[in-house]
Amino acid sequence: MGLFDFSVKELHDKLVKKEITPFDLVSESFNRIESVEDKVGSFITLNKEAAFGVAEELGDAGIDPNNMLAGLPIGIKDNIVTKSLRTTAASKILENFDPIYDATVVSKLKNAQTINIGKLNMDEFAMGSSTETSYFHKTHNPWDLSRVPGGSSGGSASAVAAGEVLFSLGSDTGGSIRQPAAFCGVVGMKPTYGRVSRFGLIAFASSLDQIGPITKNVEDNAYLLEAISGLDANDSTSINQPVERFSDSLTGDIKGLRIGVPKEYLAEGVDPGVKQAVLDALKTLEKLGATWDEVSLPHSEYGVASYYILASSEASSNLSRFDGVRYGYRSPNATTLEELYTKTRSEGFGDEVKRRIMLGTYALSSGYYDAYYKKAQQARTLIKQDFVNVFENYDVIIGPSSPTTAFKIDGMINDPITMYSNDILTVPINLAGVPAISVPCGFSDGLPVGLQIIGNYFEESLLYKVAHAFEQETTFHKEKPNL
Repeated sequence: MGLFDFSVKELHDKLVKKEITPFDLVSESFNRIESVEDKVGSFITLNKEAAFGVAEELGDAGIDPNNMLAGLPIGIKDNIVTKSLRTTAASKILENFDPIYDATVVSKLKNAQTINIGKLNMDEFAMGSSTETSYFHKTHNPWDLSRVPGGSSGGSASAVAAGEVLFSLGSDTGGSIRQPAAFCGVVGMKPTYGRVSRFGLIAFASSLDQIGPITKNVEDNAYLLEAISGLDANDSTSINQPVERFSDSLTGDIKGLRIGVPKEYLAEGVDPGVKQAVLDALKTLEKLGATWDEVSLPHSEYGVASYYILASSEASSNLSRFDGVRYGYRSPNATTLEELYTKTRSEGFGDEVKRRIMLGTYALSSGYYDAYYKKAQQARTLIKQDFVNVFENYDVIIGPSSPTTAFKIDGMINDPITMYSNDILTVPINLAGVPAISVPCGFSDGLPVGLQIIGNYFEESLLYKVAHAFEQETTFHKEKPNL
């Protein structure tokens, strides 16, 4: 077994007993990166010298038995700022940006004494579902190198699946943690909006973005969410909710659990292999004492349209700060202030980012605001109410994380409408702000399938309990790609 085949808890015990050192774990990470990174392409920037330095310091000081994550290697999505470590959001416009502060989640991870291995590839400014819009390179799915890892947190998911890091952080605006987790056969959690601080997350759509953990198994995920959750004075949207010990909820007991299965989530458009894997997962949960009924989320059909209007509108506002004046790329071809703006953005942003800025600016413009933006906000309210209604009678909602398994690289990149439609099962969760987790639940034609478990606000503990109970009855999370 490699060191990363052990769980967080097992590695922690070995570190405390000095059977292994943090230096061993960092070496494991960089050895694996050297072995497979040219095939997978998970990283944009490596933090090798600093990582080994921290590992030596922690090894000399000894590991605190009460600090579960101390000495463990982690990868950070490249839209989460890291002091003095290049943070690009996978865009040319930020290719030389070295932040002067840490995001709150990065500060929390430093306090937990994790070791940052490097910054992970993603779709540019988190705009994409395949990690193909990155300015630097495309990331490949470790299960099939001809396929995408999902997006926008494709680097975060592929790095964990490929064994390059023990766990990672991603961000989820419309499914960007859960969909790549499903495609890569790992566990990804999108917490309740406000559970985790967004301070230091380069904004795409501020009312939708949420940082969350990607791991090999549910228990590791719970430990990582514990470390990054909590109120933050620097983020006015973070919520003063007690940080629970999510790991305490992993009892395996889900007798009496009431599950709602939306008919819209298993309707036409969902691959037969994906649908069968989800139905088999429901049988496993039934065996554990849960019951399920078909329910309806009737307004979910408007989710994709509402999401792309709202997210693009917020993006057009958020990305206006990238003007070539204060930081980031500045066009060398500009001779006037107007040219500085237009040429910097024309040369610095990729096609997908430009497409969404234009869509958002149009939706917010005079004469179209009421017809598009306001209507999308009204639809968002109805989508949120659908979830509220179902949670009055059911504990969790379950369905696929994605309607398909991982698709071919270059298969959809030139068809944005089809690409956007792939988010149909994940965007309603972000519009409502509720939490959801994706866990491996089977394979279809040799590719992983993700089971999406959706909870009521701040019910992450219940999601972990259900996901862990399912995981303990199956072996899908133990399967590894052959690289």
